[in-house]
Amino acid sequence: MELGGYFSLLYRHRFTLIIVPILTIIITYLLVRSQPETYTSEAQVATGIVDKTQQALNSGTTDNSSENQIAQDFDNLIEIIRSKKMLDQVSYQLMIHDLTSNEPFRKPCKLMIQMNQGAREHAVQVYTEFYNDRKALSAYNSDQAGLNNLLGCMKYDGDNIAKKLTIYRAQNSDFINIDYSAENPQLTAFVVNVLTHEFITYYNFVIKDNQRKAMSFLGTLAQAKRDTLDKKINQLKNYKIENGILSIPEQSRALYSQLGDLETHLTQERELAAANEAAVNNIDKQFTPGEHKYLESKMIPVNQELIDLKEQQAAISNEWVQSDFNDAYKPTLDSLQRQINSAIIRSSDQLSYSPLNNKQNLVQQRLTLETAHDLAQNSIGSIQNGIQRVNVELNKIVPHEAVVQQDESDIDVAQKEYLEILAKYNQTSLDANYIAQPKQTEAAMPGVAEPSKKMLLVILSGIIAFVFCLIVFFVLYFFDDNIKTPEELANKTGVPVLGYLNLLSSSTIDLRRVWTDARIDEETYQFRNLLQSIRFEIDSEMKGSKILLINSLANGEGKTFLATNLAYAYSLVNKKVLLIDGNFHNPSITRSVKSRIFVEDYLTGAIPGFASQSTYKITVLSNKGGDVSLFEVANENLIREKIDRLRNAFDIIIIEASALSTLNKSKEWNRFADKIVCVFEANKKMKGGHAANTEYLKSLDGKFIGWVLNVVNKFNASSEVAEE
Repeated sequence: MELGGYFSLLYRHRFTLIIVPILTIIITYLLVRSQPETYTSEAQVATGIVDKTQQALNSGTTDNSSENQIAQDFDNLIEIIRSKKMLDQVSYQLMIHDLTSNEPFRKPCKLMIQMNQGAREHAVQVYTEFYNDRKALSAYNSDQAGLNNLLGCMKYDGDNIAKKLTIYRAQNSDFINIDYSAENPQLTAFVVNVLTHEFITYYNFVIKDNQRKAMSFLGTLAQAKRDTLDKKINQLKNYKIENGILSIPEQSRALYSQLGDLETHLTQERELAAANEAAVNNIDKQFTPGEHKYLESKMIPVNQELIDLKEQQAAISNEWVQSDFNDAYKPTLDSLQRQINSAIIRSSDQLSYSPLNNKQNLVQQRLTLETAHDLAQNSIGSIQNGIQRVNVELNKIVPHEAVVQQDESDIDVAQKEYLEILAKYNQTSLDANYIAQPKQTEAAMPGVAEPSKKMLLVILSGIIAFVFCLIVFFVLYFFDDNIKTPEELANKTGVPVLGYLNLLSSSTIDLRRVWTDARIDEETYQFRNLLQSIRFEIDSEMKGSKILLINSLANGEGKTFLATNLAYAYSLVNKKVLLIDGNFHNPSITRSVKSRIFVEDYLTGAIPGFASQSTYKITVLSNKGGDVSLFEVANENLIREKIDRLRNAFDIIIIEASALSTLNKSKEWNRFADKIVCVFEANKKMKGGHAANTEYLKSLDGKFIGWVLNVVNKFNASSEVAEE
């Protein structure tokens, strides 16, 4: 239903949907028919970014760079080509050409026509100067501002050139395409070739200049880093020479190894000395004091020899310890040990003829242990001296180690910095000699005329206008809250709709022709059917009641129209009808019927036999107007009595009251009505005050039986009939 309403709206405005696109097509055709042909020229530039054949010895970015980096490089190149600096160079060249050539690309504009020869020469001079210096015209200088206006007048300025300029990367290739469209094929080729040339020249100049500056800076920095590195190396070398340092790590390693060996031997010798001393003391406990004296007297000559041998052994042992236990001393130590053993044996021989012969072995063991103990004691002293000497040497190395480590760390940092700068310098030098440079691989030629798009524009304009109209009508329909159909009225008010009357194309209606003529048009025929349907619905709701009040929410809704037609419809079913014009505010029935029987006279008793004397199928009670209220004509009891008499004389009494907007003038009639029907005109909004009056009607104890929707558009009505 909603979509059907939209289509109905479109049908009502079908001529608008036809006329607007046609007018748009005509206007578009008039605008585009005089447009010149368009020509396009194209040039191609090889960038060398992804083409390996252009890279030579350069380490390149093709294999190592990501696609994002490559795309960014192409975007940078395209923006350089599109930049104002490049377009200004093209603008200057175009103006110089048109000012100096007999065949300019474009017809002179108004400003150029006004220029004399001197102004032309001055303009050429300034444009040439700014072209050579790659400068932009300043808007703050009056002379330059005028020349800039001349560029705009000829449409040679950067903004106008950029509108017709297309720059893009050819898919994923190494090439950039530059396209330009204009009305002159020579102009398009000139713009593209000049722009390409200026870009390549500028880019190569910038790259070479940056490389030169980079090489100079990196060369100076590398030399400074080299000097710093040499200075630190010489500083370390001199320090080692002055302090006699060959290799601190090796020396430290050797001393720590020697210290470990000495501590190991010290532990061993201490354990040996303690064991020998304990063994000697144990042997001494086995001799009596007398035996000690005897032994000592006999051992004096031998002990002197042993003392000498032990002193020699101690001296050699000390040298052996100081030599870090050199094996060269082992034969001497073994020889002295053999001599000591011989002396001990001789001492044992002397004791063999003494009273102590039975303790000969103990004496020999004691001498051997005592010799070993003395040797261990001598070794302990020598080892301790060696440990002290090694510690002294280590203490001397520690401060040198700190200085040397700091110097070596500084040298390592300086060396890394130097090598890094040197690598950058070498790479920059390599790029400066072998880097791939953009090259124009395809020169632009005068373009051929492009296929005309005039007809396409004309067709598109018509389609766009048609679609635009559809959208406008849809917006109007979507936001239109006017009530157009019975369903909308019922949903809005919550009260049933008894029926509706379609809109008639004629401003007047002949009731006799509507109800008696068999040859009527479709619209009148539909009106008659709809009114019959309303009559049936009202009869069903009346249920034997006779007084029907026709009302509306506002004036002009069609109460009179419904009341008169409904009265005629009831007369055709052989009912005696009384039609009362109760609208004192606007007595439309009175004006149309011109009855001379007035409701005021009947209510006041001026025509007492009126009800019984009426013999017509339709009797009309008019009113005298005057904008009075019903209760001002007669009191309520009298009115009720008079109406009861009418109830007995007529089959159906139809009263038209004034609109509810007249307040009590309308509501006073409600007290005497059995049922109330309210008329609402289609394509109107339900306003704020209408809602309050609707609630009032719904509160009248079931008197309000429903709506009649009037002047419904015939297309909506047709759709309703089709659905029924």
